[in-house]
Amino acid sequence: MSKNPVLNPFAESLGTPEAYMGFVAAASTIPGVIISLPAGSLSDIFGRKKVLLASSIVFASAPFLYILVSTWWQLILVRFYHGFATAIFVPVMRAVISDYFPSKKGERISMFTSATIVGRSIAPFLGGFILSVTLWNFRTLYLTVGIAGVTALLTTFFLLKEKDEASERRPPKTPGQRSREKKQTSTRRLMDVTGNFGIMVASATEAVAYYVYGALEFFLAGYLKNVALLDPSLIGAILGMQLALIPFVSPFMGRFSDRIGRTIPITAGLLIGGFPLLIIPYTTHFPILLAISVTYGLSFAMVTSSTPALVGDLSSKEQYGAAMGLLATVMDIGQMLGPIITGIILATFGYSGSFTSLGAILLCFSTLFIKFRRLFSS
Repeated sequence: MSKNPVLNPFAESLGTPEAYMGFVAAASTIPGVIISLPAGSLSDIFGRKKVLLASSIVFASAPFLYILVSTWWQLILVRFYHGFATAIFVPVMRAVISDYFPSKKGERISMFTSATIVGRSIAPFLGGFILSVTLWNFRTLYLTVGIAGVTALLTTFFLLKEKDEASERRPPKTPGQRSREKKQTSTRRLMDVTGNFGIMVASATEAVAYYVYGALEFFLAGYLKNVALLDPSLIGAILGMQLALIPFVSPFMGRFSDRIGRTIPITAGLLIGGFPLLIIPYTTHFPILLAISVTYGLSFAMVTSSTPALVGDLSSKEQYGAAMGLLATVMDIGQMLGPIITGIILATFGYSGSFTSLGAILLCFSTLFIKFRRLFSS
């Protein structure tokens, strides 16, 4: 909710230059490029729960900083700090799930994704309602986000009470031995996963999906407000419906990919998602925009329910953290570049050029993924 649907109008209210709007949206994804891979690797070595605690502290503290923001460059700094929360949380949690369900990674990672999307789906509806009844009071909304962040921190503390049985089974070693082994192990795992071309292609596919998602999530709100002239509650409905069905569809698609392979759901998702985006600049009607949002959301679920599982398939159990960290890093590069490049296109060619570019990149990458499908055959 700190991003959708509030971030775009909040940035506009601060007088953000149009050419820099993409940087506001992308600021939170930069930490993913910096920290996701190290966080995943460190969780392989030191344990998942310790790393998750750092993430939850950021979740709890960042929302209250938005209340203090008075200029657009301050908003960029707060978004950058806030981004460390998800950058750490997502790859480590995917590694946890891969640890526990090695033969059902697609289904169970999809269930995790669905759980996160439940929150993402509620956010635009609740955020749009808060903005509507408070007459665009942004700080009230961010106070609500802060309450959610503190709840996440308290939940993490509760989970941290569980014993780390894996560490208890390890034989005792001297501090020097542990330090040397951890450094060697971390370096070896990083080299292995970055040298795996299949993992890189799967990661690039998710990066493309999030390139489009990050740009669409941000700029669609501006289009609906400034061009379609919709009420905040209707804007929230369109943006929320983009994600509302994913919690139900994603586990099914993950289970489907466990059985038939990852290639078909990913390729189909890229194709189905690309075409509707080409229509957006040519309509301002609420029902059509709602249908486009739902269709795109389903296609996004098809891709993102399979790509993490595909990365897990291509890595060993000892590499899950590093592999998921690499996936998150490459994904965040895509999600970071999406709003920046689309913002530049918007400033030059308007909404028509920006949404057309998003549809085109999905369609083009679907052909590239098919070309490399032999890398994923069992």
